[in-house]
Order: sequence, then C-alpha cells, then structure tokens
Amino acid sequence: MELFGLADCNNFFVSCERVFRPNLNGKPVIVLSNNDGCVISRSNEAKALGIKMGVPLFQIRNEIEKYNIAIFSSNYVLYGDMSHRVMSLLSYYTPKLDQYSIDEAFIDFSDMGDSKYMQKYGQEIVRTVGKGTGIPISLGIAPTRTLAKVASKFAKKYKGYHGCCIIDTEEKRQKALNLFEVGDVFGIGRKMKEHLSKYGIRTAADFARLDGEWVRTAFSITGYRTWRELHGEACISLDELPAKKSICVSRSFADEGITDKQKLEEAVANFASDCARKLREQNTICRQLTIFAYTSRFRTDLPQDFININIRLEIGTNDTSEIIKNAIEGLRANYREGNYAYKKAGVILWDISSANAVQGNLFDTRNRSKLSALQQTIDKINRRDGIGTVRNAIQGSDRLNIKREHLSPQYTTDINDILVLKS
Repeated sequence: MELFGLADCNNFFVSCERVFRPNLNGKPVIVLSNNDGCVISRSNEAKALGIKMGVPLFQIRNEIEKYNIAIFSSNYVLYGDMSHRVMSLLSYYTPKLDQYSIDEAFIDFSDMGDSKYMQKYGQEIVRTVGKGTGIPISLGIAPTRTLAKVASKFAKKYKGYHGCCIIDTEEKRQKALNLFEVGDVFGIGRKMKEHLSKYGIRTAADFARLDGEWVRTAFSITGYRTWRELHGEACISLDELPAKKSICVSRSFADEGITDKQKLEEAVANFASDCARKLREQNTICRQLTIFAYTSRFRTDLPQDFININIRLEIGTNDTSEIIKNAIEGLRANYREGNYAYKKAGVILWDISSANAVQGNLFDTRNRSKLSALQQTIDKINRRDGIGTVRNAIQGSDRLNIKREHLSPQYTTDINDILVLKS
C-alpha cells in the first residue's frame, strides 16, 4: 500500500530560537526578515495576539512593548544547521526521505505496515525528533503527497493527534477535505484560487467534487493531477510538486545607502548567490534574471538613479558562479559613475523549470557535469559549516552590513557561541 508522510517543523525559525531560550516557551516570539524589516515567523502566542505574517516591524512597535514580545533577527546559519539535524533524525526511519524545504520533508512509508501501526510509528517519529533536536514537528500520513500535506495541517492544529494525523479511510478523507480551504491545497496557487472562487469553490471538498474533465480543461494537467491526488490517487512525483515561479532576494540598505561601486557589486553577488541556492533547494533552474538597484525616491535633494537589467541565459542553470557572473556583468554594463547612494538592490530569477529537463547547447563551452559536482561539494560544506563558508571572491570577505539588531548567537556552528553550563 502506498503511503506518504509530510514532516513539517512547527513555527520553525521561532522553534530554533526557543531551543536555546527555553524561558520563551509559552511566550509570544517573532523572527524578522533580513534587515529586520518584516515578521517571517511567529509563535502561536504571537499569532493569538493578532501579529500578521509579513507585517513591517515599525507597525507593531506598540504591540511588542505592550505584550513583551521577544524579537529575533534572522539567523540562517543556526536555522540551516538545525534543519540538517531534523532531517538526519527523520532519515533514520526510512531511506526514502526527500527534503522539500528548510522545514519540510516527504517520507515514503509505502508497504511499511497497516494504518494502526503507522499511527504509532508516526507518533514515535514526532517524539524522537522533538526530544533529539528540541524542534516540534507535525507529521501527516496519507495515500498521496497532496493529502499528506492536508493531514500535516491537522496534526499541527489539533493536539489530540499527538503530532501525527493519518488519512487512511474514505470517511477521514471526506471530512478532511470539507474542513480544508482550497487555497491551501498543494498546486492551487493564487490565480487558480481566484478562478475557483468565481464558481463558489471554497473548500478542497468543493474542488474534489468537480468533474475531472472540466478541471483538466480549465486548469491543465497540473490542476487535474491535484484533483486526482485529492481523490487518493498518487500521481504527482516529488519533482512535480509546486516550485516557486520566481525567486527574489533584495535588501534595503541602512543609513544613506551604498555609494561605493564595489560594495554594490558585493551586494548583488550575495543576492545572486542566495537566489541560486534556493533554485537548487527546489531542484530547478532559471533562464532569465533581473538585477535592480535604485536610490531613495524620498531624497529628492540627492542625485537619482534607477538600474533595471534583464538577462536571458542561453542555457538554464542553477550554478552560483554562472548566475553571479551574469548578474555582475549586467550591473557593470549599466552602472553610471556619479554620486549616487543606492538605497535598495536585488536579484530576481525567473523563467524557472525543473533541473531534470535542461535544454543543452551544442556550442556550450562549460563542462557542466564537473561544475555541478563542484557546486554539490560546496553546498555540502556550506550546509555543514554554515552558509557562506565557501563563496565567490566577489561576494567579499564578510556578509553585507545588514541591520540585525536582535541576532541570536550561532550556538551550533561557532565555537565561541556554544552554551556553557554552570555547576
């Protein structure tokens, strides 16, 4: 019998911080985006106070003071290492583990036992990961990956499941779909949700009740596969799960901004590197990239400039060096000398597709197999020792001077930050 599990870390960034600050358990905690701009992770207590995902920090200053909300800047080195520990423990329970994101992984439980056994087995996994890492996880188990995602949401929401929800009967499937919003289903994006809402489709059950041929005509083969998965038919492989259609990394620079060309190039190189890493994490490539940088539109007393370059690649890639090279060449070709203070810059990767279907070029001079092996080795080192341990020279010796006023120590990767026990 085919059974798939989705292990999802609860409020992952917040949970990572709480592992080393147990005094914050049960208290409202938020983690901020790069440059301490917006909220990107919230504890359940913060959610209960009405703190919204993505809200700018300056808009909730009063709530932070009123409710004594703990604040942390993003500590991706810590989060990456804790993710590796969670995935290592999960892999102990099955050789068929596929990491989907920094805090999610699919597990193939096919032919490992009946539903009653898998319920206990799943709860054991949840307990072991929680005890071994301090990170609470929710595990959903179902006949398809799409239904497993649905089940994981219920495992997270209802304590009675003890961290593991299994959809193993038709009755459970129908009940779950009736309670699940259609916009939260894997493969149903914003545009598809808006289209469905015109027909009064609000829940996953409403969508599943539609005629299959109509779904295929209206939403192509992708929507039809999602429809079949909700009916309990496993037909979506890991490579076909939804991937981001574009990836953007950008920053607003503190104070007056960046006036030095070399510093701007370092910033763009780091943005391009982060974008390329995210491409590889979802096993995709890009064929086009956009680089932008602009001065403050509110400082009319200063010289104004706006850079926006689109670059099309001959061959799709997710190689960091290649993406950085194209980004920097584009920036240099459009850079104007002058007394410009760039307040924000960024890199956007788009025209994204699966890395398993790359269209080659007869005249390509790059040895892509060797470069791929090199990139895999670099990624392995950076996962083990922290992002940025091995980098391109143009990225500079230090990461950007990003505003991180609430940064926690790198407890697990820096010898100087290791906790010291006092007797």
